[in-house]
Order: sequence, then structure tokens, then C-alpha cells
Amino acid sequence: MQRTFRSLLAVAAVLSAASAPLAEARPARPATAADHPVHGATRVTSAPASGVTLTSLTYGRQDADHVWTVQVGLPDRPGGPLAGAPLALGPRPTALDVEEALRAGGFEPRVEAVTTPAYADRWPGVLGWTVRTGRYAEEAGAVELAGRLRAAGFTARTRYTAQDGTDDEAPQRVHVLRIDLDAFGGRLEVSHGPALHGTEKLTGLIGAEGAVAGINGQWFYDNAPSGLYVKDGRLLGSATQGRAGIRLEDGGRSFSVDTFTAELTVTAGGETVEVDGVNRLPGRIWNCGGVGGDLPTQRPQHDLRCTDPSELVRFTPEWGAPPAGPGAEAVLDGHGRVAAVRAERGAPVPPGGSTLQATGDSAAWLLRTVRAGSTLLFEERVRDGRGLPVALGPGTTILQVGPALVRDGRVAVNAVGDGVVRDGPDQSFTYDWTVRANPRSMIGVDDRGRLMLVVADGRRPGVSEGLGIDGAARLMRALGAREALNLDGGGSSVLATATGLVNRPSDAAGERALGTGLLLLPPRLR
Repeated sequence: MQRTFRSLLAVAAVLSAASAPLAEARPARPATAADHPVHGATRVTSAPASGVTLTSLTYGRQDADHVWTVQVGLPDRPGGPLAGAPLALGPRPTALDVEEALRAGGFEPRVEAVTTPAYADRWPGVLGWTVRTGRYAEEAGAVELAGRLRAAGFTARTRYTAQDGTDDEAPQRVHVLRIDLDAFGGRLEVSHGPALHGTEKLTGLIGAEGAVAGINGQWFYDNAPSGLYVKDGRLLGSATQGRAGIRLEDGGRSFSVDTFTAELTVTAGGETVEVDGVNRLPGRIWNCGGVGGDLPTQRPQHDLRCTDPSELVRFTPEWGAPPAGPGAEAVLDGHGRVAAVRAERGAPVPPGGSTLQATGDSAAWLLRTVRAGSTLLFEERVRDGRGLPVALGPGTTILQVGPALVRDGRVAVNAVGDGVVRDGPDQSFTYDWTVRANPRSMIGVDDRGRLMLVVADGRRPGVSEGLGIDGAARLMRALGAREALNLDGGGSSVLATATGLVNRPSDAAGERALGTGLLLLPPRLR
């Protein structure tokens, strides 16, 4: 028994070896949600409407360990050039090679391990190694050093260490809109402006819809939302298969976080085939997670564009003017009857109807199979994380963003499943997007059924550093979330009321135009 126990300890030591630096690299965290530093925050509270409270929280403090430094780029292959080196972090041998080159150039580098916390679907451990040099109280010192490094043939960028995503006590400004829908009497809905293929500022959407408040929503690429988008029971956007999202019923009175997949088929000439997407540019699958042989992967991979030269993509009137180009298409009326078959793409969508665009081998199939005057039968099936069908009724809205942050009252980030931990050896994206602090937007619901729209400002050194994904999840749990989801973030993070912006967007130009927004709409007039 003693030998067995020791053997188990040895195995455990091997399995946890990669995570050993975690205790050294990361400070101690709050043990419970009640211990989170947000509970000691300075609070400014107002009431934009009955049943709605807006609280701006300021907490954290600057620390002597928060300094400006310079991060040196790593080559993406052994012996690769240092000028233009693309990696923020890489294998330890590569980091040590760059460290040696820096010392030979008269600089004083340090090699640091970058670790990740435990996610719901991934053990904690070392993500990679980064090389830094210099410590300055002011940014100017790091800027000057970065210039000297570039002149010496290195790739260099300045970093503020408070934004490493590891310090719970770093300064933060967080804005929380808490909504009791029964007391308010209104509803939470998604808006995308006049057309899906286009972007609008949140303040513009709030003004156009007469909303009380709103927050940014889904990712957008090619000037259109990306991911599963169901509005009032209509499927308007393709699913990123298996990625997290929110499901709203009855104007937000029923709220849940889940993962979603979708199956879309079309039957023509006795053949049933898979439809690759809805309302997106054919061949361009942002965030991947598609169907039909997309490359390089069909797994979700955030901010990565997968491709497929042979696709069927359906366009509805909500999209606007469909893209033109080589291929083929069928133009359909509202009953699925084919009004025309064309050997190119780009016809307008008939009112109430749709078009089915095809590229590559799918174009050959469409021209061979579909005939004017025939009727195409489309079938759309959305499934939740248990594989159960989701009924798409008139009150159903689904917005797929992610990752999930809180499930059943527990911090539960599905980082791998949601594609925010990338496949492969280059984890620079994971480091910059997932681990490091950034502005974040979040939505959740508390134990009393109140909705929460939350924005944490970021990229404001000494004022509000932002949060890593793990920090965003723990913040939402500390704020009382029973379920919570991450929304689009970075420069897109924006919370506003009818009177204007609540937070300070991080883009130098200010508020960014968005693909979708979640709007708090007042009660309908009877």
C-alpha cells in the first residue's frame, strides 16, 4: 500500500510538473467570491430607470512591482531572424537563445514563464516563455529602450506589468448595470442596425431603438456578426460549433449560458446536402468551428479565419446586399420556390425570401440539381450542450460569443472548447487575448434572476488595467453571477445609457462601431 501511494504521488508529480511554476508566478487569489477585491470598491450608483441600477466601482491599487518593461519578440523557428520575430512567447530553448543574443548585445534580459490558471477544460501550467528587459517607473524609459533594441536588430514592444493579468489588486474601474426585468417591465433584446452586413455604434443603436441602456454584443468580422445568431426565432448567423452563448426567452426573463451547435440542410432534386453557413461571406469562416471540411480546423479557434473553397451559404433579407463573385446561386421566394438559378453570385434577396450561394464543387452541384420553379426545403436544427434540440420560437434569442465564465454559480471557463486557448505550439494569441488583461464586457444573471451587464475598462495604466479571462470570470462570480458569459471585448467594450457612454472605450478614436448590441428596451406601449 505504501509503494502504491508513493507511485501515485510520483505520477501526480509528473502530471503537475508543468503547473509547478504557477504558485511562484501568480500571486495568491481570493479564496471565495466574498474575498474578491471588488467588495472593497468605491461605489457610485444611479438608477437610469425603475428596476435598473448602474454602479461604477473603483478598486485596486498601484504597486511598486508595476513597472514599464520591454518584451522582445521570439523567432517562430530555431535560428530564425530576430528582426521581425513574431512570437510573444515560445519554447524555453528559444527564449534562452534570445536571452543570449541580448546579453551579447549589451542588454540585461530576463526569461519569464507565462502560466495559465486552471480552466474548466484545461489543467494549469506553463503556456510558454517570454523575454523581457528593463524596469521603468515611466513609459518613456521603456520606449527609449525599445528603440535601442530595434536599432540593434531585435523586435521589441513596451509592456506595463500590471496588465499581465496576474494581479488581483491591480487598479480597476468596473461598471455594472443590474436589471430587475419584472420591476422594469421592459425587455433585453439584440439589435444589429439596419443590416447585418454593416456596423453601428452602440449609442446610435440605443437612440434608434429608444433603449434605456445597452452593451456591445457579438464579435464581428467582414463587417458582420460572427457566430450563432438567432433573433425572435429566426436563424440569422451560422454557429461556431460547440462554442458558448446565451439563450434568452421572454425578453431576457429566462436566461441561460450553454454551448450550441447547428445543423442546416437543404433538399433539392431528391438530394439532401449540408448548408455551410448563413449570412457570411462564402469561404471565410471566422473563429473556425464550421462544417464541411474547413481548413485548417473545424474546431473553434478565436480570431482565426478558416477557409473552404466549396460552400453553400444562405442569405436572408437581414444581411443586406449579398456578395458578388464567381460560383452559382438560387434566388428563392418566401416559400422556398426557386425564382431563378444563376451561374454567378450577387443577386439581391427578394423581400421575405433568400438566396443560396454556392462556390467551388457546391456551385457545380447547385447548377446540376436546382431548377427554376422547383422548391427547396431547408431544415434548421439548433442543439444545446447536451445535444438536445432547442425550440426556436418567436421569443427565442441566441447570441454565441464566449467563453462561458460562470455556470451554476461556479467559475467555469471553457477555454479550450471555446478556442481561446489555441491549438499548436504558438500560444502568443492565448497569451495576449486570454491571459493578459484587456477591457472586457460580460453578461450574466444573479441568484435573484436579475440581469447583469458589466464592463471592465482596460489599457489605462494606473487607472484601470483590465482583466484576463480568468479574472473576468472571478469578477462576475464575485458580483453574484449564477451564469455569465464573456462578450466581445478590447476596443469594442462599451456600456451606455440613453444619456451617453458609461465607460471609457480603449480605442484612441473612442467608441467603436459594432456588429450587434444588447439593448434594454422600455415596456411596449399598449
